Amino acid sequence: MSVALVTGSAGLIGSETARHFAALGLDVVGIDNDMRRQLFGPEASTAWNVLRLGGELGSAYIHVDADVRDREALAKIFSRYGRSISVIVHTAAQPSTDWAGRDPVTDFDINAVGTLNLLHNAREHCLDAPFIHCSTNRVYGDRPNALPLLERETRWEIESGHRFERGVTEDLSIDGSLHTIFGAAKVAADVLVQEYGRYFGLRTVCFRGGSVAGPAHSATELHGFLGYVLRCAMERRPYTIFGHGGKQVRDVIHAQDVAAAFEAYFLAPRPGEVYNLGGGRYANVSVLEALALAEKVSGNEINHSYQPRPRVGDHRWWISSNATFEDHYPDWQLTYDVPMIMNEIYEANVDKWIPGSWTAATLPR
Repeated sequence: MSVALVTGSAGLIGSETARHFAALGLDVVGIDNDMRRQLFGPEASTAWNVLRLGGELGSAYIHVDADVRDREALAKIFSRYGRSISVIVHTAAQPSTDWAGRDPVTDFDINAVGTLNLLHNAREHCLDAPFIHCSTNRVYGDRPNALPLLERETRWEIESGHRFERGVTEDLSIDGSLHTIFGAAKVAADVLVQEYGRYFGLRTVCFRGGSVAGPAHSATELHGFLGYVLRCAMERRPYTIFGHGGKQVRDVIHAQDVAAAFEAYFLAPRPGEVYNLGGGRYANVSVLEALALAEKVSGNEINHSYQPRPRVGDHRWWISSNATFEDHYPDWQLTYDVPMIMNEIYEANVDKWIPGSWTAATLPR
């Protein structure tokens, strides 16, 4: 038996990864405890995705209801499968910047300590298995806001000719910036993953993503930007723009393209590497542009309001450079642009995200 161990397997990236590695012929052991429901409320639950994975993958998928903070539970899982574990993909996380500020201890326990627990078990039980970690562009803090940005009609843009014009590379400093509590915990996890590669020799990698999207997302206000914009349009629920004139730019990558990047690394691991990974210049959008596109896709006008104060540490402009990863893995490429992603999300949820299916009581507080 060859096992792909996937944490957060019922989430957006985790579920796409489970399908992807099952298609490669691996048995997938998914670890997920529906923490998303606890964090963001019933509408964010991923229980439906567990059922879907079981139905699609059958005996190739084994689900374990466990928490990455639970050392005893993780030790039992790793002991059971041992050297049969061929790859570990760590997607489980507390993913919201806003939520982390409300409960820093829980956020750090999940994002930093949970990652350490997995690294420790990987070293103990399956030393040679590639360890793929979902990090974030938030490790750079708010440093991108110090870049020379110009305000356009619908978006912020970087000055023409700047070295990051094609996207931000991994040599952007993470020092001297406001990280937020979430970003600080993710920095700790990111550095731990690198160190287990450089110090202990594990085949580790950090993928620093930004906005990941796809139909498997249980989109909610505090996490799931593109899906949530479309959900608001389809359900006729209000949407709030937070600061920067709504012109803040995100590059967007489909979870299937992320899973394909994981496969490339799995087949030819490079220990201790760090890669920015996003939609780059191929797939990016501002909040205002996303609202307009969501209205076009859904046929509904969005009732939106504007809150002048931006979210703490929010990037005015972020576009990733995938150049390092593409240099190391030239066969990988992006396949989804923003309109393709939004249309796919719409088709997957057209019978579920309907007007009247939400109430004010369902929104996170």
